[in-house]
Order: sequence, then C-alpha cells, then structure tokens
Amino acid sequence: MHCLLKIVLPSLTWRLKTKEKVIYLTFDDGPNKILTPFILKELREFDAKATFFLLGKCVIKENALYQQIKKEGHTIGNHTFSHLNGWQTKNLSYFSDIERCNKIIKSDMFRPPYGRIKLSQIRYLKRKYKLIMWDVLSWDFDQRTSPEKCLEIVINKAKPGSILVFHENEQSSENVKYTLPKVLKHFKSRGYKFKAL
Repeated sequence: MHCLLKIVLPSLTWRLKTKEKVIYLTFDDGPNKILTPFILKELREFDAKATFFLLGKCVIKENALYQQIKKEGHTIGNHTFSHLNGWQTKNLSYFSDIERCNKIIKSDMFRPPYGRIKLSQIRYLKRKYKLIMWDVLSWDFDQRTSPEKCLEIVINKAKPGSILVFHENEQSSENVKYTLPKVLKHFKSRGYKFKAL
C-alpha cells in the first residue's frame, strides 16, 4: 500500500535523494511532557538534529517544550491542531484545523496525521506547504510491535536520505526509549549524520 501511494502521490516528499550518509529523523504528535525531554536529551548526546511535526493543542499545553525544541536547533512542522484524519474530515474543517495550528507554529511543512490525506486536500495544501511523508515507519505506536522489532525495522529499512518516523505520545514511549538511542548509536557508528528537514 505504502509503495503504491508513493507512485500515485509523487508530489509528496517520501525521502530525499542523496548519496550522502544522512537520515532525517521526524517525531509526530508532540510536544509530550514525558517523551519530548528524553528525545531532546538523546539528540543532544549524538549531536543530531530532527524535525518535529507538532499538534497545535499540544504546543499550547507544553509551550516550554515547544520553545526548547526550537532553541536546540530542530525544525518544526504542522501536524494539524487536533490530529485529524484527512480521509474522515471535510476539507474546510481540515484546512481550518491546519491553519489554527499554523497560527501558533508558523511552518511551511505539513504532515497529515496517520498519513491519510485526500487528493483534493493535497492539491489545495501543496500551494502553501511542503507535504512531508516518510519511507521508514518505526511502528513505535503499535502495541503489538516489541521494542526489539521496532529497532529491527528501522535498522533494516533506513538508508541515505530516509525520512524516519517516531512518535511523541504515551503509547509509543516504551518503544521510543528503547529504540531511539540504539538507532542513533548504530547509524552514527557507520558514519551517518542526522539532519533536520
């Protein structure tokens, strides 16, 4: 399904073409008072930069963490205000929710929650935003995915130019805390850099 979407939706960014050893870490759904401080600490330790696709409602709730993400040199993307599913939301409501988030974070990057977005929404949004998807999903949010499996998925699938997705929420916490340090260590030891989009 994911491969098919890449063919059908080429105007979305799935990964960056490069021969350079670079991986683009991205984190969805934050800021989160439990997970965000851990993520920032790990990124600092490995001199890694990342892109955070934030929810407007969480930025309001955890504004100090939002400011810290920016202060530490990471980039910010829009993930809607309230985590809407584009397939199940009328366009006007969807666009309004995205703009509500953008009033707070002011970013030209957008990632649809769940990766679900209609063609009509893509056509409208790409006039204003770079639409960022991914080529490596860690499955950290799936309770059936063990931390070991999560790590295996990332290490086996990531390659130069990969856009890799983790999440900043309670259900992903155990997997992220296990996987992220090991991913950073594994790729850093192989000469990779982690850059923000």
